[in-house]
Amino acid sequence: MADHRLVDIKLDASTVVRWSADIDHERRIAIYDLLEENSFTLLKTSREDYAGPYKLLLSIVEGRLAFDVGCDQEQPLYSFRLAMSPFRRIIREYFAICDSYYEAIKSASPSQIEAVDMGRRGIHNEGSELLMERLSDKVAVDFQTARRLFTLVCVLHMKG
Repeated sequence: MADHRLVDIKLDASTVVRWSADIDHERRIAIYDLLEENSFTLLKTSREDYAGPYKLLLSIVEGRLAFDVGCDQEQPLYSFRLAMSPFRRIIREYFAICDSYYEAIKSASPSQIEAVDMGRRGIHNEGSELLMERLSDKVAVDFQTARRLFTLVCVLHMKG
């Protein structure tokens, strides 16, 4: 029986100067949540007889988002790159609203914090939907998996 899921996820930290403790915490949570529950079906593969589970290495290569997918025996199955230009505006907006959210939780009223958080979630959802769309001919993922992967895409762009 096929196991259409990720069982290992790594980020190539060599492309990042350094992560702050908060960013590293976000990375660990996203990876933990992904490994607990995800739906990931590789639509193209070098081995037609293999249907999961998968291992994923995410990185930035020459300004593009790189997905290197392997199988449980460490063999590469499929590698592909996505242009980052469609994501740049959303990531920039997401970083800005996250900054607002972290400032708000220091001194704003609960209703103000909730309003900023709703905006933050909306932008995150927009990024997740875009990621699902950009992956659609290569990998089938559910919305929660796309949300967690989008978090990791953002983490790859954070510089401490």
